[in-house]
Amino acid sequence: MAPGTVFRYRGTDGPQHYRETLAITHRTKMIEGVRTRVLSDVLRRTDGSLAEKTSDWYAADNTGNVWYFGERTATYDKHGHVQSREGSWQAGMKGAVPGVIMPHNPRPTDAYRQEYQRGSAEDQAWIVQRGFTAKVAYGTVHHVVRSLEWSRLEKGVVSVKFYGPHLGIIREGDMAGGHESFHLVSVHRP
Repeated sequence: MAPGTVFRYRGTDGPQHYRETLAITHRTKMIEGVRTRVLSDVLRRTDGSLAEKTSDWYAADNTGNVWYFGERTATYDKHGHVQSREGSWQAGMKGAVPGVIMPHNPRPTDAYRQEYQRGSAEDQAWIVQRGFTAKVAYGTVHHVVRSLEWSRLEKGVVSVKFYGPHLGIIREGDMAGGHESFHLVSVHRP
């Protein structure tokens, strides 16, 4: 992902509507001797107020696997006050280890941890399909990978996510236990 690339999403969580902006920044962060790329993820309510702001840290290895090294996150009330920093974690601290966000060559039945810090970050994924075409507001995307994702910390919640090559998530939604749904609407490349 090229620094300066900006992805825009639209979505809902129950009755609430959101706009999300994910930017690949020029910033890096050294974590456990690995230079990670900082991604800025900002979620806003339809009135423009900030709902959540996160810095995520990713790195690809020499074989093309994309690793997730943590996040610093904050959720905000409608008045702009921080409500929570729950879910923040960093590999190498408090027993946290990096996880794989996407393997280089994802295949159905591949299962892996996306993040791990006991009691704080325990997302997991299972690849269930690859190589199909999906349509979202952004356009038609080929060679899509579909995964089911869940966390032991959110019992009963299972999400389906669709990943496009060089795009990351193009669509996601809760299949059970939740009401979130987001889709990619635009990409601006530098």
